Amino acid sequence: MLVNMRTLLATTFRGKTISRALTTQPNTYPVESPELPKLHLAPPVYKGQTYDQISNLRKQCLTPNVTSYYKKPLLIHKGNMQWLFDHEGKRYLDMFGGIVTVSVGHCHPKVNAALEEQLRTLWHTTNIYMHPKIHEYAEKLVAKLPGDLKNVYFVNSGSEANDLAMMMARLYTGNNDIISFRNAYHGASPYTMGLTAHSTWRYPLSGVNSGIHHAMNPDPYTGIWGGKHCRDSPVQTTRSCDCSDGECNASAMYYDQLEQIFKYSLPRGKVAAMFAESIQGVGGSVQYPKGYIQRAVELVRTNGGLFVADEVQSGFGRTGEHFWGFEGHDVLPDIVTMAKGIGNGFPLGAVVTSRKVAEVLSQALHFNTFGGNPLASAVGMAVLDVIDEEELQKNSLEVGTYMLKGLEQLRDKHDVIGDVRGKGLMIGVELVADKESRKHLSAPHFVDIWEMCKDMGVLFGRGGLNANVLRIKPPMCINRTDADYALAVIDYCSEQYIKKRKRGCRRA
Repeated sequence: MLVNMRTLLATTFRGKTISRALTTQPNTYPVESPELPKLHLAPPVYKGQTYDQISNLRKQCLTPNVTSYYKKPLLIHKGNMQWLFDHEGKRYLDMFGGIVTVSVGHCHPKVNAALEEQLRTLWHTTNIYMHPKIHEYAEKLVAKLPGDLKNVYFVNSGSEANDLAMMMARLYTGNNDIISFRNAYHGASPYTMGLTAHSTWRYPLSGVNSGIHHAMNPDPYTGIWGGKHCRDSPVQTTRSCDCSDGECNASAMYYDQLEQIFKYSLPRGKVAAMFAESIQGVGGSVQYPKGYIQRAVELVRTNGGLFVADEVQSGFGRTGEHFWGFEGHDVLPDIVTMAKGIGNGFPLGAVVTSRKVAEVLSQALHFNTFGGNPLASAVGMAVLDVIDEEELQKNSLEVGTYMLKGLEQLRDKHDVIGDVRGKGLMIGVELVADKESRKHLSAPHFVDIWEMCKDMGVLFGRGGLNANVLRIKPPMCINRTDADYALAVIDYCSEQYIKKRKRGCRRA
């Protein structure tokens, strides 16, 4: 007969004690949360359909490809800044921000107020008429961008934005071929699916790859070259390399591979564009070697192409040091695409470029029914105001760097943590089966740790081609107390996983 006696374990991380309820039941891990950071907000009462009813509706009414996180999917019904609440009133620290979309906080009062005011004024007209909000918002948004990036076309999502950028680049240059990186994610529309270089996100459709070339991904951790001097990050990989502090040999070697595409796969001097995320998002927060993007952009332009910076995940202050991720590469794009955090969860996206590039859309009619609608524009302006007023870019830098340094300690402590990378609050933690070979942690083992974190009240994303990277991209309003809690949970769950694995080895 099993006895489920509860004891109290005190774990210390960075000098702070966090208590957890444990069970002596064999082969289990704690399902009760540690003491979450205090929040003076009563758990909201859920009044909707039962969990089972919702689960049945999901199976019956949604398409079968709609998948859920976790073995028992969460039923979330309320959000407040960095917190989410399920139907039972349990609170979760959201460290994924609705897939890097909730930038300033769930249900931020200023954003809510702007939307509510606009709801009472005007919902929709489309751009066949003028309404003030789209013009006010356009002025405010382009003021955040450098150079001649002063013309904006509003859409509703990142896929739409990249879709349009592909067409604009091809029309402007008169060329067809476009380059993106292996491991990149730029959307899932039939057009952008060609840019996306993850087999898990691609359907066997004819024409998807038309004119698309995938360059070797310049990844200093799992790539052929790279190591501890290569990344522009507060935390470097432990992988050894022959680079010096002032020079990255890996960058030069990856650049040589990019040149091979121009030499052998493209019409000479005729490329339309290169697309690059400033830090790869879905691919697992992968960063490039220092100086690589700058040299790649020069090569593309020499061959007649444009550089498109995909800021769907890395924009709006998330990387901390800059408002836009591309600024960290010291380049000025020809086109910038953005979505997700631009609207804090409201459907909104944009393509920003120069007047000379934007004019190519005048060759024919092009129209987006909902792009820049009054509701979206009101929300977008409020988001920009909150980022400035609450200094969320600065917060991303300070809290993000603090968390990266804490994760670096955990990487040195736990064999299962192979790499920690990122800037600001765009962070990846790669879990491995073996640190020396950098072999990825298999799905069942990753899920063990991931589920434990959820059960203890912290929600992380999951990314990378092998789905072995914890994606940490929370609302930019999180504080150091939240960071300490998330770090303690990763620390504890990693420890429990190792113990469980050792017990399994002994039984074997």
